[in-house]
Amino acid sequence: MSFSSFIKKLWIVSVYLVTFTSYRATVQAQDNYWQQQVNFIIEVTLDDTEHSLTGFEKIEYINNSPDTLHFIWFHLWPNAYKNDKTAFSEQLLTNDRTDFYFSAKEQKGFINRLDFKVNGKTARVEDHPEHIDIVKLILTEPLAPKQSLIITTPFHVQLPHNFSRGGHEKQSYQVTQWYPKPAVYDRKGWHPMPYLDQGEFYSEFGNYDVRINVPENYVIAATGELQNKDELIWLKNKTKHPLSTTNNTTSSPANKKPLKNLAGNLLNEFPRSSATTKSLRYLQDKVHDFAWFADKRFVVGYDTINLSSGRTIDAFSYFLPNGTTWEQSLKYIKDAVHTRSFWLGEYPYNTVSVVEAKMGFDGGMEYPTITSISPTASAASLKEAIAHEVSHNWLYGIIATNERNYPWMDEGMNTYYDARDDEAKYAIEGNDAKDLTLKLSPQVSVELISEVMASIKKDQPINTPSENFTELNYTLTAYYKASEWMKKLESFLGRNLFDSCMREYYRLWQFKHPYPEDFKKVMETASGRNLDDLFIQLDEKGSLEPPIKKTIQLTTFFNLKDTRSKKYISIAPMAGFNLYDGFMLGSLIHNYQLPLNRFSFLVMPMYATHSRKLQGMARASYTWYPEKGIYKVDVGVGAAKFSMNEYRRQDNEKIFPGFKKVAPFLRVTFKKTDPLKKISRYLQFKSFFLLEDQLDFRQVVNGADTTNQVNIVSENSNINQLKFVVHNQRVLYPYRGELQLEQNKNFLRATITGNYYFNYASRKGGINARVFLGKFLYTGAKTSSKQFETDRYHLNLTGANGYEDYTYSDFFVGRNKFENWGSQQIMIRDGGFKVRTDLLNNKIGKTDNWLAASNFTADVPDKINPLSILPFKLPVKFFVDIGSSADAWVKNAETTKFLFDAGLQLSLLKETVNIYIPVIYSKVFKDYFRSTLGDQRFWKTVSFSIDIQNFNLRKINRYIPL
Repeated sequence: MSFSSFIKKLWIVSVYLVTFTSYRATVQAQDNYWQQQVNFIIEVTLDDTEHSLTGFEKIEYINNSPDTLHFIWFHLWPNAYKNDKTAFSEQLLTNDRTDFYFSAKEQKGFINRLDFKVNGKTARVEDHPEHIDIVKLILTEPLAPKQSLIITTPFHVQLPHNFSRGGHEKQSYQVTQWYPKPAVYDRKGWHPMPYLDQGEFYSEFGNYDVRINVPENYVIAATGELQNKDELIWLKNKTKHPLSTTNNTTSSPANKKPLKNLAGNLLNEFPRSSATTKSLRYLQDKVHDFAWFADKRFVVGYDTINLSSGRTIDAFSYFLPNGTTWEQSLKYIKDAVHTRSFWLGEYPYNTVSVVEAKMGFDGGMEYPTITSISPTASAASLKEAIAHEVSHNWLYGIIATNERNYPWMDEGMNTYYDARDDEAKYAIEGNDAKDLTLKLSPQVSVELISEVMASIKKDQPINTPSENFTELNYTLTAYYKASEWMKKLESFLGRNLFDSCMREYYRLWQFKHPYPEDFKKVMETASGRNLDDLFIQLDEKGSLEPPIKKTIQLTTFFNLKDTRSKKYISIAPMAGFNLYDGFMLGSLIHNYQLPLNRFSFLVMPMYATHSRKLQGMARASYTWYPEKGIYKVDVGVGAAKFSMNEYRRQDNEKIFPGFKKVAPFLRVTFKKTDPLKKISRYLQFKSFFLLEDQLDFRQVVNGADTTNQVNIVSENSNINQLKFVVHNQRVLYPYRGELQLEQNKNFLRATITGNYYFNYASRKGGINARVFLGKFLYTGAKTSSKQFETDRYHLNLTGANGYEDYTYSDFFVGRNKFENWGSQQIMIRDGGFKVRTDLLNNKIGKTDNWLAASNFTADVPDKINPLSILPFKLPVKFFVDIGSSADAWVKNAETTKFLFDAGLQLSLLKETVNIYIPVIYSKVFKDYFRSTLGDQRFWKTVSFSIDIQNFNLRKINRYIPL
């Protein structure tokens, strides 16, 4: 024997020894393990006119625990759809979905007609103190350890419109979470949980015997093995997809009707209901749930899968006649079964099915032996969905973790094996295929978004329960980051050892309920390695990888490549425009990238083609995250320089007065008490140091000649601003409140602005209500000169113009224009009226005392919007403004106490540009228009605002973190 052969055999012996020792240790650790068993016999009938189920169930509950039970928690999850006060409804609102909240009564669902009996005796039921889809069944007598009892009840389910996983779409039925089911009782106690859209389930294993009664012309897909031989033969022969023809004559033994009659119209119509019914029976042992799907249009694909042990199982795909996407679905199923059987352990059931069905969301949902997938746009996305969902048969179906509390043990592990699929694919196609895929992919990678969330301290630990994740973090963390953690575990152990450990985990915990500590125990015992450091990361925020020193690199526009190792300084062309500077051309130099830098800057120098000046903006800031009561602190400075007026001298030379602004700021953003809340609070202090050009008119006497000269002089001013903002961007009834104090040497300006949005019940649009209260105070005595000097800072009822934007914080096309369209721009501030009275010496409603106003903007419902017939959407709104000021309450006031205007508003570019058309208004405004505006005054009353500074990225993508 050679030395190398000896070493090789010694290595083999040592591996067997370690494996045997690991096995003994793991088995000993499970000696005290127990779990309940719940066996079901169910008969259910579908009414496809009322979209309801009528059923009866018999449950054998076997108490394998060491405890005597006096009650059993039951899940009645159809009641999650009963009203808008359920945990399900509240979670949808948290995740910015209002479709269920505003759904019609006939779209909701529930379960009733329950009559629980325990061993034949009527049992009492107690409501859960919080959730209507959970009840406590009080046992008629205690259930001792190792004993069993029989529970029976009829039940009736009104199926909801499919908002989430289950229900119906017309006469297409997705029957999931549909029957009364006991909650899990394990070594950590009872686990009653309400139905949720985000966050899946935890149920007891048992044996199922289910009989489904449906109209004869429905095709049924269900958990388990179909016992009706004739129906099974028909399903196995119904293999051809009628893509190019409708004359397929494969027939059912039940009625010998051609396929086209069974499948119905190949578009989207449903055939008429059948006058007769059929009864289908399904059996399946060792599963923790049962789901079924019914549709008259299903086309059925069938094949067999040969496993390495020599077993042969049946594979079915049920899909709608909607094109070629599902042509290769059986191949995708077979690939998933083979790879997961190889990586984890052999598939234990005799059938595996995939169903195309609308599930209330994009993607899929797994159930034992069957999975449903929403319609997909491409074969590639279908392949990925099938691989992921079929894989759930192992991780969550066979190894049934508590997915509600530990979604990473289900979704994260599955996503890891999805990556193994991709790895195998690119190994065959070559790295060029992967590089091309990345180049053609328009979206930012999940990896990058995950790093961004970690960099801004918005991420959450992997070990977070499903319902406690934000919607974005549920995907980024429970799926992606957990899969990356699995990769780290694999890298630490080595792939071969990792795979053997995972097979051991599957072997020991199949048909059981492991917890994270059980998974850790198996991996440590089977590998002989200490994994404490890795498992600690499950409870930590932040990146899984330590930070690395970045190198600085120049790039163009914006670069998303290698952002972990590079700090980019980006250069891009830049353009701007206003009526004084004309078109401005220049460059944008910045270091903004993903993940965000703590120190960030941008500089925008531009040459103005009209004023022939160098103009532009700049900003620099630094951010840090204290984490204790305060979420983040931003300190920085902004600067700007632009022309704000134009004047032609007698010699025809144009001069362009301008402004220069430097504004240092400090913003403290407070930490949220709950990551799921959409509320943010911040306190900001900002100083505006301004240098403004003014026109200086002088007469110069030179002997007998007198000439008029116009020059520019600059004046310095300073305004200090303190602002506290509370903003709740929830999808239902969002609101914003702002308290602002502004001060300079002559005055103090205090304002409160509140916004509240009332959603329409139609789910589209609503009414935005705004309230404003303001008070202007002089520092020291009020004098006529001080009153004149502070005029632009006074409270303004009517639309504030560019001159009154005294901090230069809004974008104005013609800041000081008093004629033509440039003069019609306003800013929504103070009283927020849309009419303008700029040509008066004293604007109507302008005051240096107090001002109060209410503004209402209402979306025009499609039913009464004549523009809704257009092929594109024009968002038309109504507006109404009502207000008053101190000057209206003095004796012999020139105006009535309350003023109003109302009209139409056209909002463009996500409400960035708004056009206001006043239709009715107070008499004082009418008199002003008649006496001042002259001909074509209607168009001169139209105003507009450009609210770039208030643009919210969440209007484009609701996943932008708050």
